[in-house]
Amino acid sequence: MGEGDGALPVQRIDKWLWYARIVKSRSLAQKLVAAGHVRVNRDKVTAPSKPVRTADVLTVSVARSVRILKVLAPGERRGPAPEARLLYEDLTPPPPPRDAPVAEPGAPAHREPGSGRPTKRERRETDRFRFGEG
Repeated sequence: MGEGDGALPVQRIDKWLWYARIVKSRSLAQKLVAAGHVRVNRDKVTAPSKPVRTADVLTVSVARSVRILKVLAPGERRGPAPEARLLYEDLTPPPPPRDAPVAEPGAPAHREPGSGRPTKRERRETDRFRFGEG
């Protein structure tokens, strides 16, 4: 942890992501940043050495979701999860309610990604929709 232009402490973004337990390892944090999946105050970051300061807002795309985090403090160590949660404020909006979507007759059933294989009934409905079978 070093001192930047002002009195606010700064820390490398890959270390902060690891200390805050956003990713499992520091090398994964470096790859995440290098791949362009992290933004600091709306600016895309591709250098793992980019410094982050208190009050910066990070947008992180990880594990099929986007998290918006406000940096509250730099990390001293990678501690337990309750300690890591003190490093940031989660500004991510809650997901939309998972109400059952109302499908129009003849439309294929909506399936969430990763929810397994379709049932025989759902497959037949999809075939009727795609191929126009009666």
